[in-house]
Amino acid sequence: MTPESGQAIGQLPLMPDELLKAHFVQEKFDTRFRACARLLQALWRERQGLPIGSFQGRDGRKRKVGSLLSTSAAAVGRNFLGPAVAHLARREVIYQEAGALIDRQRLYSNLLSSMPLAFNLFAPLRFDLALAAKVMRAIAPTVDIAAVRHVWFEHSPGRREVDLTGDRTAFDVAVVYQRSDGATGLIGIEVKYSESLAEPAPAELNPRYDELAPASGLFKEPMHAALRVNPLQQLFREHLLAQAAMMRGDWAETHFMLLAPRHNTNVQQGADLYRKFVASPGPEQASFLNVELEQLVEALGWAGARDEAYALFDRYLNWGVVIDAVEACLRAKIEDWHIAPPPSAPLTLIGKAA
Repeated sequence: MTPESGQAIGQLPLMPDELLKAHFVQEKFDTRFRACARLLQALWRERQGLPIGSFQGRDGRKRKVGSLLSTSAAAVGRNFLGPAVAHLARREVIYQEAGALIDRQRLYSNLLSSMPLAFNLFAPLRFDLALAAKVMRAIAPTVDIAAVRHVWFEHSPGRREVDLTGDRTAFDVAVVYQRSDGATGLIGIEVKYSESLAEPAPAELNPRYDELAPASGLFKEPMHAALRVNPLQQLFREHLLAQAAMMRGDWAETHFMLLAPRHNTNVQQGADLYRKFVASPGPEQASFLNVELEQLVEALGWAGARDEAYALFDRYLNWGVVIDAVEACLRAKIEDWHIAPPPSAPLTLIGKAA
């Protein structure tokens, strides 16, 4: 549906090819949302005056990509929303957990990646745990959060540990909190931006999942094949990781949160489908929380971090900029032309018919 002026954006537009080409963001296999998000990142880079990066294909040829930063811009941390966030990301890379999978090139140079998004989103919470408590209470109101104790990046309670999931599954972000009774809990968070939940999956899941799924009490049909393939397998694995950590006694309670943009329909539909497989959680089960990226940004602003919220919105959610670019592209196609007049006036016929 065509957006009306001043109204909320119901859906994002299909991108005109000439607009994508003009900003070096035409990618054959992008979803509708990913094409919009890629253009938004290119427009943001241009407004910031940052040089464009390039991608080298398997044939050795390089081509410009508007959603990539140049090597020089990436080196000084311009994929992050401030020097402090860039410094935090570098330290996390250096001190990463054993077995962690952090793609440095994506982190530092790919504007579209959810990896730098995770740092840009949660660095303000890492720097200010009181702010973190306010924000987490706002986006997870059903969780008893008296205080936030830690904010960790690319975290697993134990990679390849047989009493967990036995593989390298991990959370993008983990928030450790204290309940009002003094017990501690963990919220494991998967951050998505332009991904579709159709990314490459493990060829075969660890047999440990077939033990955990029935024992967890998380699912209505724990052995259902759909849970073990895209688009659900990653949600299934991380939810069970959170559950296994609670079952092992690491935390008094755990929760698994998916965080993605409202307009990323692939992810939102995947979350809706996943929820249909999830049983109502009891006190012994990790709950599944689906939170829109917009909610977290709004919560940051409400909690007092307005500058950070504005910067995040402008970088990742300012779809008005994309729509303005599309409208300008469409207006540029307007030409003054007229249809040829009919050979005779049809008014007499219209009159007789009336």
